[in-house]
Amino acid sequence: MEKIRNNGDGAEYVVRAAIHADAAVIAHHRAAMFRDMGLIPDDEVPAHETASRAYLAMALPSGEYLGWVVEVSGEVVAGGGVLVRRMLPRPGWPQGGEEAYVLNMYTEPAHRRRGLARALMETILAWCRARLITRVSLHASDDGRPLYESLGFLPTNEMRLEGVP
Repeated sequence: MEKIRNNGDGAEYVVRAAIHADAAVIAHHRAAMFRDMGLIPDDEVPAHETASRAYLAMALPSGEYLGWVVEVSGEVVAGGGVLVRRMLPRPGWPQGGEEAYVLNMYTEPAHRRRGLARALMETILAWCRARLITRVSLHASDDGRPLYESLGFLPTNEMRLEGVP
């Protein structure tokens, strides 16, 4: 656990690994993240939250989803997670290895601008270094982009096809 002291109000935030019991709050954060980004309307939030909670209830205990949360006074107010996938050998990495995909980065509005997202990302990146994961990717919101750029993330040439014809 890592402690973060807020300079403004003296609150003590703690970063810790997510556990099975955090599935509901992580699902809530995921749905709120999509809502705040304008990707889903308010009336779709409950369905996204329910489906995410069902997935996380399975993926947290199995290790398929690895997460970290930030608590203050016992309340989870921020979080982020990682999915790890094996990579084939590629230019620059003939041995292949693993890639971490960061997702679900979210901070409750009342706790933003206190360094919580940075502390989460630093925790995630330290975990990646310890596991010898050298490739980390994510999709950045407009609000999150400056943080990720400050940590060294660069835009890529990724493309996507949804609803495969």
